[in-house]
Amino acid sequence: MGKNPFSFSRSSSRKRRSKPKRGAQSKLLQTIGAVTSSSTPPPISSNSSGGVVGLVVKTKKKATGTRLWMRFDRMGASELVEYDKSTIIQKASLPARDLKILGPVFSNSCTIVAREKAMVVNLEFVKAIVTATEVLIPDPLQQEVLQFVDQLIQRLPRKSALKTQETGTKDASESEMHVSTPFPKTMERLQCELPFEFQVLEIALEVVCSSLEKKVVDLVTDAYPVLDELARNVSTKNLEHVRSVKSNLTHILARVQKVRDEIEHLLDDNEDMAHLYLTRKWLHNLQLEALLRDEFSINIGNHPPRLRRLGSNKSGTSMSHYFDDNNVEDLEMLLEAYFVQLDGMRNKILSVREYIDDTEDYVNIQLDNQRNELIELQLTLTIFSFSISITGLSLLIFLIILGYARWTKLIGS
Repeated sequence: MGKNPFSFSRSSSRKRRSKPKRGAQSKLLQTIGAVTSSSTPPPISSNSSGGVVGLVVKTKKKATGTRLWMRFDRMGASELVEYDKSTIIQKASLPARDLKILGPVFSNSCTIVAREKAMVVNLEFVKAIVTATEVLIPDPLQQEVLQFVDQLIQRLPRKSALKTQETGTKDASESEMHVSTPFPKTMERLQCELPFEFQVLEIALEVVCSSLEKKVVDLVTDAYPVLDELARNVSTKNLEHVRSVKSNLTHILARVQKVRDEIEHLLDDNEDMAHLYLTRKWLHNLQLEALLRDEFSINIGNHPPRLRRLGSNKSGTSMSHYFDDNNVEDLEMLLEAYFVQLDGMRNKILSVREYIDDTEDYVNIQLDNQRNELIELQLTLTIFSFSISITGLSLLIFLIILGYARWTKLIGS
């Protein structure tokens, strides 16, 4: 067998991260701040397909050590803010090292980490800190991050608007949770939909998977014609095209594999999934505060407690199921759906790689056949040259003998 024409060194292409735009978006801050209690999205321009094109804003110099963040709360309000590290650590109760996950050092990693009051998400270009009540997105004006921001603007307000119609304003909703009697009814409403943190996680996974799916489709669309052309005509140009396809395939497969492995890691550990239920822990704390308040009211003789224990009424079974720390069914179903999608992408990429291997084998067979034909031709030419050499030598000997005979007058002239 000859030298493998596909034995190219793999090159790990790494896209340069665009530098975050500096400056607070003052005009956008004022506009978004005015809609914090409404579902009207901030002034983000969209194209005909609904995608975010960009933001037209004026900038001013940022304070030293701060970073631009976009904040969405569970009621659909959004705003651009500038936070330093200490503020983020205090708001989300995160260790300082977790902020490195959102930095450039881990830009190519995929991580979903649960802490006591927050979840740190780093999936491709989607980076966020999610709590039970809000989500914080660093550098939201970067072009690739705008896809995620656009989806949050479009989808979170629509869900919060329905909840607002049922429960009233945000302040009324919060006060209702602190009142003893309506607490189970509030719980019944909350358990009818995914917790806020899982809504954000679902949007993040959907945006990332859609981006990867588009790249996989483009890869498949470009790969098969190039491979077919190489099978018909083995040339340097076609080999270079296939080398480029293999490089892109390796890069995309690694990206899909990282996201898939992170989801698989979570699915394999129920305890890790249980830690991601931030709303459950948040409501546990609210219930505990209500119990302590009522206990204090009993001690001072103001009024008897009105808080019914979860699971003590007719809806106790469903709410006990909601508060069961071992119940991770909602998150498991969510992750499995995107795991299947990513696994399908991976299989498509592996199918392309198998087709490349098959094409490689076919091209190697063609080259071996051509090499064998060249060897046969070379052998034929060698035999012919040897025959011509023998014939020429015989003729030379004949002429020498004839000349010698004439010189010695053995034969007449």
